[in-house]
Amino acid sequence: MTQVQELRGERCVACDAKAPHVTNEEIAIMHPLVPEWQITVEGGIRKLERSYKLKDFVVAAKFTTAVGDMAEEEQHHPRIVTEWGLVKVAWWTHKIFDMHRNDFIMASKTDMAYQELTGGA
Repeated sequence: MTQVQELRGERCVACDAKAPHVTNEEIAIMHPLVPEWQITVEGGIRKLERSYKLKDFVVAAKFTTAVGDMAEEEQHHPRIVTEWGLVKVAWWTHKIFDMHRNDFIMASKTDMAYQELTGGA
């Protein structure tokens, strides 16, 4: 099993305000597993963000629904912006105002949902 498969197979853990933020060392290990994702800082909060190009609005809406269903199942929710042929997703852990391992897990699962919907296109 690859590291990406292992990450995708993990479940999110419930977080509270005292949950650990990811360390720079953890980011150095996990970020290469989701290489299309950018680490950004917005309002002092680190986030994982990625844009997905899709065929049209219908496919973009299907992808948005798939990500929303997955987020609800894991009880970890992103920001999702859906446009014609484009979906932007941002993961961070709201309770700690930073990134947590959960965000990398969900970024990996989001990539998997995209591959399943588009055949990797």
